[in-house]
Amino acid sequence: MANMKVEEKRVQKTKMSGALMLIEALKAENVEVIFGYPGGAVLPIYDKLYSSGVFHVLTRHEQGAIHAAEGYARISGKPGVVIATSGPGATNIVTGLTDAMIDSLPLVVFTGQVASNVIGSDAFQEADVVGITMPITKHNYQVRDIQELPKIIKEAFHIATTGRPGPVLIDIPKDMTTMEGEFDYEQEIHLPGYQPTIHPNHLQIRKLVEAVSQAKKPVILAGAGVLHANASKELQQYAEQQHIPVIHTLLGLGGFPADHPLFLGMAGMHGTYTANMALYECDLLINIGARFDDRVTGNLKYFAPNATVAHIDIDPAEIGKNVPTKIPIVSDAKEALKELIHQEGKPADTTAWLAQLNEWKKQFPLYYKNDVQTIKPQKLIEMIYEFTNGEAIITTDVGQHQMWAAQYYKFNKPHRWVTSGGLGTMGFGLPAAIGAQLADKNATVISIVGDGGFQMTLQELSVIRELNLPIKVIIVNNQSLGMVRQWQEIFYEKRYSHSLIPNQPDFVKLAEAYNMKGFRAKTEAEACEILKQAFSLDEPVLLDFHVTADENVYPMVAPGKGLHEMVGVKPCDESLQ
Repeated sequence: MANMKVEEKRVQKTKMSGALMLIEALKAENVEVIFGYPGGAVLPIYDKLYSSGVFHVLTRHEQGAIHAAEGYARISGKPGVVIATSGPGATNIVTGLTDAMIDSLPLVVFTGQVASNVIGSDAFQEADVVGITMPITKHNYQVRDIQELPKIIKEAFHIATTGRPGPVLIDIPKDMTTMEGEFDYEQEIHLPGYQPTIHPNHLQIRKLVEAVSQAKKPVILAGAGVLHANASKELQQYAEQQHIPVIHTLLGLGGFPADHPLFLGMAGMHGTYTANMALYECDLLINIGARFDDRVTGNLKYFAPNATVAHIDIDPAEIGKNVPTKIPIVSDAKEALKELIHQEGKPADTTAWLAQLNEWKKQFPLYYKNDVQTIKPQKLIEMIYEFTNGEAIITTDVGQHQMWAAQYYKFNKPHRWVTSGGLGTMGFGLPAAIGAQLADKNATVISIVGDGGFQMTLQELSVIRELNLPIKVIIVNNQSLGMVRQWQEIFYEKRYSHSLIPNQPDFVKLAEAYNMKGFRAKTEAEACEILKQAFSLDEPVLLDFHVTADENVYPMVAPGKGLHEMVGVKPCDESLQ
């Protein structure tokens, strides 16, 4: 009889509402922070959050919530968690889901939904969230049985964080949050149709070892997959062991030290001359965790035309998708690199190749013509790098400032670069900084944004002030949609159709309206002074830099051109004039 009473008590303890199940599941997953915005369909969840002890950040827009979760995920490596209500709450996160999907960021997103009995009736704030998000999530669910909720949540965290990371969405009808069921979170996860390949095929590894031994002009193209796998140390060890130079994609920056002699810079549309020419001239291209995006390859007809291509990627769908691949290796980047290092293959004879690359580095560096009477954006990024000793976490929006940050801020450590790559999402940088700062509370976080993108999500300044996050918001203000203006200048005969923004708000007053300190600079000397002030303060600061309005990003590979057909490249002696 006593045993029966104990059993009854145990069962009573495990029976709870769907809303409480969700909270308990998040605790079991060691979730540190939730980003969200309440609404009618998720009120039962928020009611349980009230006394749960789980830290929740109320952003001022759902797009802010999901970009903050992306920033958190990119820096911490843990899944970012988001809650949004039904209808417009859910549709407001569509951009962030797409961004996270294409950039391989682990998110678990909970959306409210109308009650089960009115789904399909066009009820108030009903939207087919599962249908809308199916192409832009790694997986999605709609809860139709309360007993399935714990299993669904556990599967969602597993899917989001294993294999190629990505966003998983769980749509929860409101009645499922109030209905009660038994909470069982100890069950094993086994998904027969989802078994990512983590370890490389030994035969393919041997093929790559042999190819390296015979190569004269090998190069490694390293993408974000290196960072997701925490394989930066292995990448450096392998490159040094085999004497192979390394190039990064935009999202791969920081995976290999920028000050290393073997580093050639970023590749692609705004990549360095040396990196792009190395890809054009190489005879062996080893892609590690990059997806051969068109901004990296340029015209595929001219991409690595003389190279044997090896591709290491945890997602088999990426291998051979854009570039024919002779040595495919489906594997986690860290595991593949560990095996390659273990093989201790004969290094390539790269003496002449490295000499050529070093000559290109000296002859065709990144350049700009400075003017101390104004603020050149490139100089601004260099000053930020110097003030932070290259130790800061940098988040950006999308456009010219993003490319200048990628070019002129030297990332020597992993997990210091947070930007929107594949989707190119304006409005990303500011909320992403919130997530990045919460992921690394002791880091210096700088959000470098354009005056255009900043105005898409500037309301999140309220969150930064509320939480007293010491983020430094740096506006690269050229009074235009800079990259759009650049393209119109080059390709559309300077017909600046709706790309100029001469009527800007007073950003310093805006900062003051949010009870933040704000500074403005229009010359290099003023820029130096306000950067010095800002970095001496342990509080949020907004800095408005009026940079040279007509400055363009170079080098540049025009659409349809090969990587060897860069414009805006000047020999070193000319760039110094």
